[in-house]
Amino acid sequence: MELSTFDRLILLNILPKEGDFTTLKIVRKLREDLSFSEEEHAALEFKQEEGRVHWKQAGDVSKDVQIGEKASDVIAEVLKKLDKEKKLQDQHYRLFELFVEKED
Repeated sequence: MELSTFDRLILLNILPKEGDFTTLKIVRKLREDLSFSEEEHAALEFKQEEGRVHWKQAGDVSKDVQIGEKASDVIAEVLKKLDKEKKLQDQHYRLFELFVEKED
């Protein structure tokens, strides 16, 4: 699945920090796959200001991240929970479409 820098950052922030062993193992692998390489860090020039992350748009290239069925289910669960609690934000919109609405 092609994911932008923004998508990857949002996913890294919403992945569960707790769960059963299988879920934690899947989340750990997913975090590694979503993470940024040294080359990406250099190209994007990440900066954190006032609690927000900024990066150089010219270095922004989508990354093909392999997301298996169980990992996709974990992401969908988190997004559904945010939706149910009315805590979805605009930044979650695209991911909600990718992982939750595709199930319908």
